Amino acid sequence: MIERRLLSVARNSLRGFPVVALTGPRQSGKTTLARILGGKRPYASLEDPDTREYSTNDPRGFLSQFPDGAVLDEIQRCPSLFSYLQGVVDTDGRMGRFILTGSQQFGLVEAITQSLAGRVSLLHLLPFSLPELQAADRAPATLDSLLSGGLFPPVHDRPVEPAEWLKNYVATYLERDVRQTLKVQDLAAFQRFIQLCAGRVGQLINFTGLASDAGISRPTAEAWLSVLQASFLVFLVRPHFGNLSKRVIKTPKLYFCDPGLAAWLVGIREPGHLAMHPLRGGLFENWVVSELAKEQANRGENPAVHFWRDKEGHEVDAVVESGTTWNAIEIKAGRTVATDFFDGLDFWRRQSPDTIIRPWLVYGGDTAQTRERGTVVPWAGIGKLLEAL
Repeated sequence: MIERRLLSVARNSLRGFPVVALTGPRQSGKTTLARILGGKRPYASLEDPDTREYSTNDPRGFLSQFPDGAVLDEIQRCPSLFSYLQGVVDTDGRMGRFILTGSQQFGLVEAITQSLAGRVSLLHLLPFSLPELQAADRAPATLDSLLSGGLFPPVHDRPVEPAEWLKNYVATYLERDVRQTLKVQDLAAFQRFIQLCAGRVGQLINFTGLASDAGISRPTAEAWLSVLQASFLVFLVRPHFGNLSKRVIKTPKLYFCDPGLAAWLVGIREPGHLAMHPLRGGLFENWVVSELAKEQANRGENPAVHFWRDKEGHEVDAVVESGTTWNAIEIKAGRTVATDFFDGLDFWRRQSPDTIIRPWLVYGGDTAQTRERGTVVPWAGIGKLLEAL
């Protein structure tokens, strides 16, 4: 059993809220965490057709089975339950009665906003972070193993080949669930769209170019991407404007929730395929940015990672606020530190003299360094950066 860092935050939430809701992509470990969190509470999955029919047709009767609360898994499958849950928790003021999970952000967040506002602690559970795997002595031995296999829990707690598991994940969840939500008729176009998204990790989104390459309209591309976001499969990183708002790029960047998923979608099936792959740098950046987002989510915060780029091409790959300090993070997949790796960090500091900036460089090598221009963190030592945020 690999302990999740979100567990302690979730337990604290049970003391202060009647309802705790766990969201995140499918197979990120929500059910396992919810059942650990729930202890002896009864468990019901709304994925089960009989359970879903009962909860939909007789929500009062369904909830009456659980006078002391329950774990209700994939509750977005029965949105009518939320209104009845409101009445139940308002009548009985006990904290920590219900634990909910959901992997479709549209239905879950909308229902919570309408029915359970102020009554629920909404937490995000993403795939394993590298420090979680390191604490359990289950971390990938090499960077390329990490990037190609990803960090979804089944890849690390089952005897299964990562490529085989990712193939089935794409077929069962990404293509089936998301495609059905969108009511996609042209499966080939949808598959091509997802693969094109994976080939653009770490890049500015160009909806016109993406739609043209996929053979669909721009509104369709925007709709498809919004559902991929709502399913927690991809996320956007917005630019940080700071004091240079008139000159900065204002288009967001695209990332996947897991680098292994993006790697599989572009045809990478084993670590050796990454050695000379043109997307290796993008996948490395994707992984580092996702680790930053996981760290915030594991603290019970909404992920708030940004980047900075101006119209002349100066760039900082990731920017994370920590109190009055901005952590400026450059991300390079190379195994050797080059002096020009710090150029973007230096430029931003010169342009923002009144901002407290802590510069970092995360790279694909093995040696930690402390330099005047920034703290150098090897990929396997990313925990040092995460702890400092």
